[in-house]
Amino acid sequence: MKILVTGAAGFIGSHTAERLSELGHKVVGIDNFNDYYDIDLKQMNAKSIKEKGVEIINLDLRIENLSDALPLDIDYIFHFAAQPGISSTSTFEDYFTNNILATKNLIDYAQQCIDLKMFVNIGTSSIYGLEATFTESVAPKPASFYGVTKLAAEQLVLQKSREGIFKACSLRLYSVIGPRERPEKMYTKLITCGINDEPFTLYEGSDKHLRSFTYVGDIVDGVVSVIDKEEVVDGEVINLGTEVEHTTQEGIEAVEKVLGKTIEIKVVEKRAGDQSRTKANIDKARKLLNYNPQTTLLESVTQQVNWYKTNF
Repeated sequence: MKILVTGAAGFIGSHTAERLSELGHKVVGIDNFNDYYDIDLKQMNAKSIKEKGVEIINLDLRIENLSDALPLDIDYIFHFAAQPGISSTSTFEDYFTNNILATKNLIDYAQQCIDLKMFVNIGTSSIYGLEATFTESVAPKPASFYGVTKLAAEQLVLQKSREGIFKACSLRLYSVIGPRERPEKMYTKLITCGINDEPFTLYEGSDKHLRSFTYVGDIVDGVVSVIDKEEVVDGEVINLGTEVEHTTQEGIEAVEKVLGKTIEIKVVEKRAGDQSRTKANIDKARKLLNYNPQTTLLESVTQQVNWYKTNF
């Protein structure tokens, strides 16, 4: 099948594009290679997946008439592209244009793909709010611009399923870690600080935060498993993550164990909108997708450290 992956040079998008290509699909990847973080890192990801047969198109989804630049013979769309995370350097306009307007433009394009089997939106546990421990039926209470705009994007996609325009689902991902994690994310920063003997900045109280730290390979297992299940998952929201919780402190200790050294911690004022707890309720994913993440925190961290040492 021919599959379009947006955000294909990013962390999870690149792993998914790579896996889909390995499964024998023809994969077209889109990324706008913006400067939210070092473009060289995205270029490195793009080079890796190109070597696996993925075609990469440099394109900003915020432009109209995407069909002028993209093929229309697409069977599946996996929509990862977004303004990510909670960042003091990102404005509301950044979140609005990248997460809502871009998704609307992609939906307009998708309606022109007459053979489209499914539009798979990639959501986030941030949609739930300050605690994300719930089933998919619980009313969302996002507490950040990121969460609010990702919820809006999710609903724009699912609206088309409700209207019968095309089949669609949304996958809400939980605290993904592993090789290619973005440089501002916790584990990449911890590894960088540990290797370079630099202090790691920790937001006050966040050492006690609980997270479903989920290995990227386990996440990709769930994402690609929706293929050929469009009749089952159409219109559904599905959580993907691990049910195992770890504190941020346990995450720090895992990195220290793998590196074999203690990391200096510098505590700073806590950050608004940060989730205090995420615990993936994956009963629905187990039932619909036979989803069963297995990678432990220590195994995940080991893979990420090995990747970091190989590439930096």
